[in-house]
Amino acid sequence: MSDTVADVLLARLRDWDVDQVFRFPGDDINGLLAAWQREGDKPQFVQARHEEMSAFEAVGFAKFSGKFGVCVATSDPGTVHLLNGLYDAKLDHVPVVAIVGRTERSAMGGSYQQEVDLISLFKDVCSEYVQMCTVPQQLPNLIDRAIRIAVSKGCPTCIIVPSDVFELKYEAPGHAFKQVPSSLGLAPARVAPDDTAVEAAADLLNAGEKVAMLVGQGARDCVTELTQIADLLGAGAVKALLGKDVLPDDLPWGQRFDRVAGHDGELAADDGLRHAAHRRIEFPLHPVQFMPKLDRARAVQIDGSGKWIGMCYRTS
Repeated sequence: MSDTVADVLLARLRDWDVDQVFRFPGDDINGLLAAWQREGDKPQFVQARHEEMSAFEAVGFAKFSGKFGVCVATSDPGTVHLLNGLYDAKLDHVPVVAIVGRTERSAMGGSYQQEVDLISLFKDVCSEYVQMCTVPQQLPNLIDRAIRIAVSKGCPTCIIVPSDVFELKYEAPGHAFKQVPSSLGLAPARVAPDDTAVEAAADLLNAGEKVAMLVGQGARDCVTELTQIADLLGAGAVKALLGKDVLPDDLPWGQRFDRVAGHDGELAADDGLRHAAHRRIEFPLHPVQFMPKLDRARAVQIDGSGKWIGMCYRTS
């Protein structure tokens, strides 16, 4: 039996080392469900009780696994239910790929039962990449780009597949005009700071009398470095909500207030931040009222993207 588009889609996810997919079944992804059975539940079918939960499960997986999450839902109203979880991914900068069904191509534009314009629906929440697969030759490039963009940008992306396309015989893109090839893999990139900026930041922090660190998800896997900085500066540390797992809550440091700060945070952590004279920030997304008065503290912000610099506090 020839592979269908659905078979190749699941194989492509396996090639990207996807072990679990969080999903809720429905008629317009029946071709994909049948492929899942043929493929022996690889990647693992993680059954949600509602489409919204499948999206939130994918987001939670991505937040604390270091990988991207994948969620699947059927067409139209089922797909609409993904939005809350995908907006969580967008606002928290988490890589999630949504794969959703749609009515057959022959019915599109005909006000078919429950038909929703999914491209328009996802245009905001998956603004970095949302595309529809209408012929088998599109599939590898769509999947690969959706994954690369989600991981590179830290955002949700979406692939829409009409129900009849899932069951078509797969044909790979050819070496021909208007055929788009694709390939697997993504080498991780690292942002390297300017040496002069690092020296300026060190001078500012060394001059501080009361130094506090606000640690977020961007500092994950940096416990050794954070500990060294805290010891050198006699600094306290508090955590953003997404950085709760970055540092343990029982840090063996001297002057410490190692708790979660900001909205829904803890009073001790907020108080520690407000009384800091100099601050070092890792990916802050906190309202300004939890920060020191602007005339009594200076801040150094370390971020993976310049578009977030200075959003929550004036930086030096």
